[in-house]
Amino acid sequence: MLGNVLLLILNTAAGFLTLMLLARFFMQWQRVSFRNQIGQFVVATTDWIVRPLRRVIPGLMGIDFASLVPAWVLQTLMVFIELWVRGVPLDGSVAGLLLGVWGLGLLELLRMAIYLVIAVVLMSAVLSWVSPHAPAASVFHNLSAPFLRPFRRVIPPIANVDLSPLVLLLVLQIVLMIVSGLRGNFAALLVG
Repeated sequence: MLGNVLLLILNTAAGFLTLMLLARFFMQWQRVSFRNQIGQFVVATTDWIVRPLRRVIPGLMGIDFASLVPAWVLQTLMVFIELWVRGVPLDGSVAGLLLGVWGLGLLELLRMAIYLVIAVVLMSAVLSWVSPHAPAASVFHNLSAPFLRPFRRVIPPIANVDLSPLVLLLVLQIVLMIVSGLRGNFAALLVG
C-alpha cells in the first residue's frame, strides 16, 4: 500500500515535469511564442533544469535536446523506480537490462508526448468553438497546426466543420495501442 502511494506521488510529479519539458520542446520546435501565460508557466517550471543543460547539450536543427533529454531520463528513472518498488526481479543480462529500462523510458516519453498532443488538439478544437479569441487559443492553435496539417490536406471541411482533429485523435489512439504492444517487448528484456 505504501509503495503504491509513493509511486502515485512520484508518477504525478514526474509526469507533470515531463509534460512541461515536452511542452517546452514542442513550443520551441514550432516556434510558438513564450510571451503568454502558458509559455511563461512552462518556462518557470522548467528553466531550472533546461538552462544548465544547454551548456552541455546543444540544440540541433531547431530541436531543443536540453528539454527532451531530461524528460527521457526522468521517465527512465520512473521506470526503474516502479520496477524496484514493485519488486520485479531483474534477472536478464546487464545489456538487456539497460536496453529494456532505457527503451521503456523512451516509450513512456513517447506515450506522454502523444497524450500532450491529444490534450493540445482537444483544447484547440474546444477553444475554436467556444472562445476563438481567447489569449490561449493562439498557443493551442499553433501547437496543434503541424499535427493537423497533413489531415487537413486530405479531409475537406464538411459544412465548415473541420473533422481533421477527430481523425488525428483516432490515429493517435492507434499509435498508443502500438506503443503499449512495444512496452511488452521491452519489458521482456528486463525479466530475462
